[in-house]
Amino acid sequence: MSEAVYSRKEVLDKARELGRFISETEEVDFFKRAEAQINRNVRVQELIQQIKNKQKEAVNLQHYEKQEALKQAEQELEELNKEIESIPIVQEFQQSQKDVNQLLQLVSTTISNTVTDEIIESTGGDKMKGTTGPNPFMDIKNQ
Repeated sequence: MSEAVYSRKEVLDKARELGRFISETEEVDFFKRAEAQINRNVRVQELIQQIKNKQKEAVNLQHYEKQEALKQAEQELEELNKEIESIPIVQEFQQSQKDVNQLLQLVSTTISNTVTDEIIESTGGDKMKGTTGPNPFMDIKNQ
C-alpha cells in the first residue's frame, strides 16, 4: 500500500484556495452586484418586509385555525411574491444565484469524478466500467 502524499490539512488549504478562486469568478461578481442593487432598491425592500409580515400572519392564522383568513393571507402572499419576482433586478439576482450554484455543483462533481478516476487508475481498474483493479486486501486474507 502506498503512503499518502498529501495531508488532510494540505487538501483543506487547497480547498480554501479554490474557494477564493471561485469567489473571484464572473458569476460571483455578478451575484454580489445584483445583491447590492436589491439591497438598495426601496420597492424590493418594501416587498420583502411585506412578505415577511404576511408569512408571520399566515403562521398565526394557521395556528389559531382561522381557515378563511388564512386563505386570504396566502392569496395576498402569492400576489406579493408574483410582484417581487416580476422585478428585473430580482430576476437577475435569482439567475445569478442559480449560476453560482451551478458553478459550485460543477466544481464538486469534477472533484468527485477526478478522485474516482484516480482511484480506478491507481488500482489498475477500468474507467469505462467504473471498476477498480484487484483488491490488495484479498491477497492478505488468503495468505
